[in-house]
Amino acid sequence: MQTLESIAAVRGLVAARRRDGEGVALVPTMGNLHEGHLSLVRVARARAGCVIASVFVNPLQFGTGEDFERYPRTFGRDCELLEAEGVDGVFAPPVAEMYPAEAGQQTLVVVPAFSRMLEGESRPGHFDGVATVVMKLFNIVMPDVAVFGEKDFQQLALIRRLVRDLCLPIDIVGAPIVRDPDGLAMSSRNQYLSPAERRVASVLHRTLVVASRRIAAGERSWPAIEAEACKALEGSGFLPDYVAVRRTLDLLPPQEADTARELVVLGAARLGRTRLIDNLRVG
Repeated sequence: MQTLESIAAVRGLVAARRRDGEGVALVPTMGNLHEGHLSLVRVARARAGCVIASVFVNPLQFGTGEDFERYPRTFGRDCELLEAEGVDGVFAPPVAEMYPAEAGQQTLVVVPAFSRMLEGESRPGHFDGVATVVMKLFNIVMPDVAVFGEKDFQQLALIRRLVRDLCLPIDIVGAPIVRDPDGLAMSSRNQYLSPAERRVASVLHRTLVVASRRIAAGERSWPAIEAEACKALEGSGFLPDYVAVRRTLDLLPPQEADTARELVVLGAARLGRTRLIDNLRVG
């Protein structure tokens, strides 16, 4: 496995593997890898002969007061895990390689349809940073396929829209959420939880399960379902940002004609200092 810090080095590796007739898959990460990330690598490995994983904590997607400085960085261990999974190259650029322009002067990629709702409303500017770094990675690696986790459901929808709108020849694959035995979606930020908070954290998933079952059973009072889910989270010590019933295709509020299988329940809530997100397709 090669460790690559420059754009030129990545392009050189990809060009060599393409000359050998291999397809290329990209798995973007911010590092501090867990089983959820490794599941993305396995999906990528099944779809292409050459797998490139990026490890880059992207400053553009962190807002003021968020956890950019304390976001866990475990690069040595990450490389061991990726090498064990057969990754061909790890792209770990310094910030200056990705953003040569000074802060505030970078060109940004914006996907308006998905950037201002839900996570975008709670974290202004977050998705502009996501779309920008993903577009740069696409331009650097030029993959045939890119794999993203469904835990970040809105992010996945945004990237699919970006690829469609900009006519990029990349197959975007969503990989299922990997959960702990109690249902908590795996996340690098779970390690911020205290032992007491960790025992409570799975309530977020269970709350979405209850909401999903109500919808599957035929309820159509979306605002009531959302409000009662938020109340349940508050009763367990969470500070909810939102629980929202949305259409899977465009993340807009559902209409009466929408079937349960076309819907997803998304939630974001703070537990102590940790912000957790999750989602569950109703179907």
